[in-house]
Amino acid sequence: MPGSFNPDSFDIGSFDLDITLKDAAADEANRPTRRMLANACIGVDAFDAYYATLELFEALQAVHEQCAGAKEKLARILSTQCDDFQHCLYYSLAGRGVVQMLDDLEWLMHILRARTKISAECLRNGGSVQAAGPPYICAEPDGPIPTANADFELGASWFLDPELGGLPSD
Repeated sequence: MPGSFNPDSFDIGSFDLDITLKDAAADEANRPTRRMLANACIGVDAFDAYYATLELFEALQAVHEQCAGAKEKLARILSTQCDDFQHCLYYSLAGRGVVQMLDDLEWLMHILRARTKISAECLRNGGSVQAAGPPYICAEPDGPIPTANADFELGASWFLDPELGGLPSD
């Protein structure tokens, strides 16, 4: 079948799933927040990283669009008693302006979507994937986390976004 992966065509060995993230993290042309996001994903399971990022992106987008229940969803994500991955992504971007937050997460999702597809294709066809060791040593958050109360105030970065010409000092 043309275009399909054939693991017998040649042996590439173990494919490093983190190579694109490592490149993005080291690329000085990327703004610092994107480099932080790429670094945060190194070693995280491909599927977990993509779907956790997608969930956070959708929640932030819904809050930005003032959708019903959006703040509750964001509060639930940030107060979840699981590893700190989504907390790390959110706090790497917090206060940067909601447009930049969404833009950076969308950029990251593009990388993670491709990484997930490669992982699935390799595993489906008997190949092996290599990733750095898991960055989280436990399944629960390390330290205090926000409450699940959705009655929180949105800060100035949600309304005065530097990407749109507004600054909190205005």
